Amino acid sequence: MVERSTVRIRRLSNDRIEEARFGRWLNNAKVKLVDMERTIGEQMRARVAGLHVLAIQDTSELNYQAHAGRTRGLGTVGNGRDAGLFVHPVLAVEAESGACLGLVGAQAYARHETADKHRRALPIESKESMRWLEGAQTAKRYLDTARHVTVVADRESDIYEEWERLPEAGFDLLTRACRDRALAGGGYLYAWSDKLPVAERFTLDLPERPGKRSARTATLELRYGAVAVKRPRNGTHPGAAPAITLRMVDVREVDAPAGEDPVHWRLLTTHQVEDTAKALEIVLWYRRRWTIEQLFRTLKTQGLDIESSQLESADALQRLAFVALVAATHILQLLGVRDGVLVRPIGDTFSAQQVSVLIALQPSLEGRTAASKNPHPPDTLAWAAWFIARLGGWDGYPKSKPAGPITFARGYARFATICEGVALQQKIC
Repeated sequence: MVERSTVRIRRLSNDRIEEARFGRWLNNAKVKLVDMERTIGEQMRARVAGLHVLAIQDTSELNYQAHAGRTRGLGTVGNGRDAGLFVHPVLAVEAESGACLGLVGAQAYARHETADKHRRALPIESKESMRWLEGAQTAKRYLDTARHVTVVADRESDIYEEWERLPEAGFDLLTRACRDRALAGGGYLYAWSDKLPVAERFTLDLPERPGKRSARTATLELRYGAVAVKRPRNGTHPGAAPAITLRMVDVREVDAPAGEDPVHWRLLTTHQVEDTAKALEIVLWYRRRWTIEQLFRTLKTQGLDIESSQLESADALQRLAFVALVAATHILQLLGVRDGVLVRPIGDTFSAQQVSVLIALQPSLEGRTAASKNPHPPDTLAWAAWFIARLGGWDGYPKSKPAGPITFARGYARFATICEGVALQQKIC
């Protein structure tokens, strides 16, 4: 997928024969998403061993309304009238460094359920929101060699059953609060958090969110405390615990610029938060959730342009979405190490055979001066990223603008073509 910088089948293939072969694979009912997930999940075990891993999960829509009339099995997205799919990946990120470690798993599905006033009374197993519990279980299954796993998610994941069922020793949850829950001692969550004393004032660089927020350095107030939330009256299994004790880390922007909505995060977690240092650490971990937003941008507008695919079956599009998520993750890994600050082994993304091709390409990609040579150690992913960027059209000079996702996608396309040629030559010889 990443090897052709696109998800359009005709551009993915070298010729009509390859195009037909790839199309048959995508339409093959025997190709199961669960098997694809197992393959990538098992690869993660050695990669995360001994680390504290943030398993970041989120949902994004893929809108195919432009050609919905010729694609079977699509569901509703967006305004409820457009046609498309949803993807729900789980991305592994190292807590300490923020390095992207890889894709743990993903769901791709069409939404066919209709509004039901009685939906809140249904058990979680009968709701689409069950995907959050399933995503966390995927992280628990494939990240079992990690020293600690923290599942990080936004407000949709604020689900009582998730808080009650999933945490265990070495496995915690961190989610932005979505609802003003009733408390075991009376009162409600938001009013309780409003009364918490300010423990710290600090600054945080906020990235731009197009259409929602400008990039800025925000001044924030930090509050935290332990709170017992009551079991909801609707939908929850009657055997569920009547109350759960969670920790709240409340972060509020002060003196926000005119015209900007102030940042306000009410973060709920199963981690013990007993001092200000730990509360600030919780904020840092939640901030790393933005990594998955970059993954979605790479998947759609800044790299693979997945919504341009014109496959005629929702099942085929679901398989394509999974493969594209793996490809987008590779691009994200290259982006994360391009400056050499984050150090990850080259084996995160490249096989031994691919590394040998990069070594063979090195003389043609480096210049004669010190400024035009790869500055990174050859066993690091940054070393490989430098060459992939060069293949994508970057000039390689330190003072130049760093390569972006499109450049890396283009470079990987060229690299894949070279690898195919090498493999063919070895087969012939």
